Amino acid sequence: MQLSVWTYEGPPHVGAMRVATGMEGMHYLLHAPQGDTYADLLFTMIERRGKRPPVTYTTFQARDLGKDTAQLFQDAAADCLQRFKPDALMVGASCTAELIQDDPAGLAEAMRLDCPVIPLELPSYQRKENWGASESFYQIVRKLADKGVKPSGPAGGRPSVNILGPTALGFRHRDDIIEVEKILTKLGIDVNCVAPLGATPQDISKIGEADFNIVLYPEIGEEAARWLEREFHQPAVRVVPIGVNATREFIRAVAALAGVDPSSALDDSDSRMPWWSRSVDSTYLTGKRVFVFGDATHAVAAARIAVEELGFELCGLGCYNREFARDVRAAAQNYGLEPLITDDHLKVEQAIAEASPELVLGTQMERHIAKRLGMPCAVISAPVHVQDFPARHSPQMGFEGANVIFDTWVHPLVMGLEEHLLAMFRDDFEFSDSAGPSHLAAHAPQQPANDSAGPSLSPSQALTDSSLWTAEAESELKKIPFFVRGKARRNTEAFAAQEGRDEIDLATLYDAKAYYAR
Repeated sequence: MQLSVWTYEGPPHVGAMRVATGMEGMHYLLHAPQGDTYADLLFTMIERRGKRPPVTYTTFQARDLGKDTAQLFQDAAADCLQRFKPDALMVGASCTAELIQDDPAGLAEAMRLDCPVIPLELPSYQRKENWGASESFYQIVRKLADKGVKPSGPAGGRPSVNILGPTALGFRHRDDIIEVEKILTKLGIDVNCVAPLGATPQDISKIGEADFNIVLYPEIGEEAARWLEREFHQPAVRVVPIGVNATREFIRAVAALAGVDPSSALDDSDSRMPWWSRSVDSTYLTGKRVFVFGDATHAVAAARIAVEELGFELCGLGCYNREFARDVRAAAQNYGLEPLITDDHLKVEQAIAEASPELVLGTQMERHIAKRLGMPCAVISAPVHVQDFPARHSPQMGFEGANVIFDTWVHPLVMGLEEHLLAMFRDDFEFSDSAGPSHLAAHAPQQPANDSAGPSLSPSQALTDSSLWTAEAESELKKIPFFVRGKARRNTEAFAAQEGRDEIDLATLYDAKAYYAR
């Protein structure tokens, strides 16, 4: 175990909470100490859900450890059934409660409760959140799916499909479902069940009625899809429709399994990303170096969009969930890169700093890293903070999702250019820091003329030794756009050290530029 101030995934019981919270009529009885109730805030404060998660904690305390904590669990089980009257009950232990080995599954079975019970064995010290969500959903499907139900088949009717994988606290899952359902409607395909998000235990019991499955989020839905393939002979579409090219590939794959004509969904006039990415204004983006890191599904999809649809150059690709590292390794090999598979954010920060990309695509953690390094960043994957659970419709999937992605990725670069232009003219009387906003010029605060504080350094500049630089060279360096200025500074300092120069003047700066331009 490694002590860390930040982690990409929580323990597996948080994954189970995401599944339970996404469903209707499901309740989760969690054997946990008082301190583990913090997880509620992930849903009420971060995701901004209108109600608290359907979770009952046994909340044992230190003084309870000398008593019968098993009885405490059984009392909590009886109370939650009487109070909430769930259609099904998940039972498990948190990482802390796992140490006292009370066996919640066995205790619940011995009580012979009058609702279906889904026991969860989630090894907290070997696995993490996404695996916990996947295992929980798999166990729910195994327990509740009615094996007497079979796909009815089109037979003159419309084909039907299950959408597997979306959960509570998922990155844009709510909006992605809307876009995917629009595509299915155009293809004339009915949705039998969306699960776990929005599904009831009764919906899960009829999951076998669909003709095939769509695995939208493999990290969560893949294990259940494999079981359904074995037990119900339901084939699955595993193309994730993130990006224009992937969406078209998804439509063709779905249409092939359903036996329908894909043309109605392929002919989409609402997709503006292809034209915008080919427009004159977007030539500014061509060849920009990007570093991609996140969960495997979103990282691989983002890499494909960056290279195929926006003309970016990929300089780094990685993921934090080792269970899907094979997909990232295969993608990285296609792009001629060495994949970064780690859940240590310090290693990710080091890799980003060494690659010096012009845009970082990652999680909330990479947003912080990029901010420290003075680089533009866009969030493409969980874990995310409150600003990436917008009230507005903001999908990642489908043609509208591609439009959202274009805006999200391009705006940091375009705003970076604008910021660079403002920085270039900062010594002009109209744009200087002392002038303040032009529309408030009459009230702008004035700095004293003898203010010798000097210009503030960006985070990337603060990381290097500015005492080597002459004032003239430092001034010239500021003319370089801020989002590549850090790389220019590091390259120049490396060149000066290599050449044995004690001072970086204008000549050294230009010599370094010529050296690295070869």
